[in-house]
Amino acid sequence: MAFLRLRNLSVEFPMYQGSYRSLKRHLLKVSLQGNLARDSADRINVRALSDLTLDIEDGDRIGLVGYNGAGKTTLLKVLAGIYLPTRGQIYLGGKISSMLEVTIGLNPDATGRENIILRGLYMGVHPREMRARMDEIAAFTELGPYLDMPVRTYSAGMSVRLAFGVSTCIPPEILLMDEWLSAGDDRFLEKARKRMSGLIGGSNIMVLASHSMPLLREWCNRGMFLEQGRVLVNGTIDEAIAAYQTSPDARQMASRRR
Repeated sequence: MAFLRLRNLSVEFPMYQGSYRSLKRHLLKVSLQGNLARDSADRINVRALSDLTLDIEDGDRIGLVGYNGAGKTTLLKVLAGIYLPTRGQIYLGGKISSMLEVTIGLNPDATGRENIILRGLYMGVHPREMRARMDEIAAFTELGPYLDMPVRTYSAGMSVRLAFGVSTCIPPEILLMDEWLSAGDDRFLEKARKRMSGLIGGSNIMVLASHSMPLLREWCNRGMFLEQGRVLVNGTIDEAIAAYQTSPDARQMASRRR
């Protein structure tokens, strides 16, 4: 049974060292809606996540909603182990597969085949297992002879196809995604969509951050509405979306469009 447990978890990023009364600090405070703190070394910290306590259970498909800067990507990166919490604890059961930045781990001077092994190492998969999956990855990416060429010779779309093929070759227990795959031609996107459908169906837990409400409603059964690093609503996906769309920021954006 997969699970994720967050207990009193906070993440802060130090910005600079300076006077509490400085003009720069005042401007930061205004632009970040007061989401600042000062530590014992007089450094100004941005609170990206603030005192989160959450339980994500086996079978949950979580949709994260909120405006840019709300903390969605930071939360995903904490769950993926990319960021360490400043305070609090995270407990997990199950192997995590992260689709946050699929091209991370690609070496432009290495060949496609070499990068399959390197990306596998980044994912925590033994090279022996990646070699066993080499033919399947080659068939999915349809890169043919390019797999024996350096990745620096690839187009952006080809790099994404390689990275996506490797990242999705092993069924995950806990799947983390930040937005949906948007690179590549229409035929590959449809192929990737079918593959993602299988991955989501086969995963124990999925956490997806997106600004696409139809996409979240399609894939998620639970939702969390984040604002200034806090979870304001933790319920069904419809409840989270409704809170997001009726928030003061949403009304302000709607008035600007009129």
